[in-house]
Amino acid sequence: MAKVLDNLVTEGLSGKLGKRLVFRKGKGGMTILSTRPVFSPDRVFSHAQQAQQSAFRQAATYAKVAKHQPLYIDLTKGTPLNAYNLAIADWFGKPEVLEIDAGEWTGRSGQTIRIKAQDNVKVTNVRVNIHNGAGSIYEQGEALQSETDGMLWTYITTTNVPTPPALLDASAQDLPGNIGASAIQLS
Repeated sequence: MAKVLDNLVTEGLSGKLGKRLVFRKGKGGMTILSTRPVFSPDRVFSHAQQAQQSAFRQAATYAKVAKHQPLYIDLTKGTPLNAYNLAIADWFGKPEVLEIDAGEWTGRSGQTIRIKAQDNVKVTNVRVNIHNGAGSIYEQGEALQSETDGMLWTYITTTNVPTPPALLDASAQDLPGNIGASAIQLS
């Protein structure tokens, strides 16, 4: 693939040239020249390929709307990506719960549990679930995002939990709705 800058002959070209070359326009008006892809007319897609194609169609549907959101537009300024590309990447990437800090938790209400979560664009919410691992939920709720550190979320417990040990699950969600989770044993 060649990138053509400031060439009077190729400036503004798009489409096919003959049967081998394709011109397209990149971000910032750059003309990109590449060879035309060649596919066998009798190719058969595997189940994994069909699943990936379906996922990409869903991502493209999401990105067509999301590319107009100011967050995606702002994050791509000064980069080779455009808002559509970033929305596609966000669709396929899921957030991560990096750390759960329950060092101050003793099983009482009003105590703080801190969760650190990240995403390639934005974590929209973090949900906390304290349970016994056998189906009994002691409490669950939404954590609040720190105003100073966008990766830090704080959950204040609301009930007294029977004598630990208990399990704590924290799940982070991003703009397209992907969920990443982590769990720790509380004692």
